[in-house]
Amino acid sequence: MAQQALPVMYDAQAINSGLTPAGEVFMRADWDTLKSLPYSPGHARVYTNTYNAGKQWTQCPRSFLKKVIKKAEEYNLRIKAAFENEFYLLKLKDGIMQLFDQSLFAQTYALDNANLIIKDITDALSAQSVYPEMLYAESGSGQFEIPVRYTDTLAAADQQITFRETVRGVTQKFDDVIASFVPKIFSDKAGSGAHLHFSLWENEKNITADFKDIKKISAKAQSFIAGILFHLPALMCLTTPTANSFKRIKPRFWSGTYKCWGYGNREAAIRIPETDDNNPITNIELKTVDPTCNPYLALGAVITAGLDGLEKKMKLGDSVNKDPADLTKDELHENNINLLPSNLGLAIEHLRKDKTILDMVGSDLAKSFLAVRDAEWLAMKDFSVEQEAKLLLERY
Repeated sequence: MAQQALPVMYDAQAINSGLTPAGEVFMRADWDTLKSLPYSPGHARVYTNTYNAGKQWTQCPRSFLKKVIKKAEEYNLRIKAAFENEFYLLKLKDGIMQLFDQSLFAQTYALDNANLIIKDITDALSAQSVYPEMLYAESGSGQFEIPVRYTDTLAAADQQITFRETVRGVTQKFDDVIASFVPKIFSDKAGSGAHLHFSLWENEKNITADFKDIKKISAKAQSFIAGILFHLPALMCLTTPTANSFKRIKPRFWSGTYKCWGYGNREAAIRIPETDDNNPITNIELKTVDPTCNPYLALGAVITAGLDGLEKKMKLGDSVNKDPADLTKDELHENNINLLPSNLGLAIEHLRKDKTILDMVGSDLAKSFLAVRDAEWLAMKDFSVEQEAKLLLERY
């Protein structure tokens, strides 16, 4: 049981987790998720739910997400989602890290140079029914983004684990090359996020767009987004859960530093991707998410916040269609635009005060999760980016 409370720095239980070295829990396979691993012949992966004394363990993140899915069904609502991951390819030899190349954003040279690795990654993902939809070189040298096809809620969280493990598993076959999902490896280069794209469905119909004006979001989507924005300072403890995560979230870096939303606005925490011609809006993007998150907790908490917005019929403020960093303090105040937490410590404080999120997570899981966050914040709050990267590089 105590392994649930291990921080990233060492194999020792975080204090005040509520867990002890005594006792056992048992994993039960969800056999529908069984897949052979194309990059590791003879191996296979299956996702599991954790049980204690014959009942779903209160600390099981996957069971938490299943509970949230049932809650959404009470609103006749299904959520479909996908995480949009960025990662770096790096050269690592004798403990010395180097850039994979000197490429720039969208430079085709980066794709050509990494062709063998990227092709193996996309082939391996497709073989596991995780379907890449795009590929491009990101802003950092040797950094890539591979958006994948959306799917149902639980499968979206499962495939996020599949994505991370596949990228790292494929890359390790190449001499002196690794892949890393650490949010901020270099202080002077772009960070890596895992933006969460999701859509709202009723009876197999996407209801994200307003059917009377397909270039606008529906009333339900508005309340859902309002709920997420209301709870976002607390949610960030789950969606950007490391001290390093907050080094990525800075103004003018398209990372969602401000608590606001906008159509096509890449500086807003929530962006509504715009569509061409007569195609309706299809999905919503939450930018304050990165690959270090537990996808079951992150996705479950985001949906919980959205459902709270629906339950309370929260009103969504006006769309922000300019960079909030260009607004004066008076303009920010007038439009109710606030900076989001700037470090993990502040996000922890917000989560501790958020009864809605904590009640859905459950007291046992919330206690162990916060104990780990506390331990990591205490240990790494004064680390430089370089110190964090050295510790985390091959752990994420």
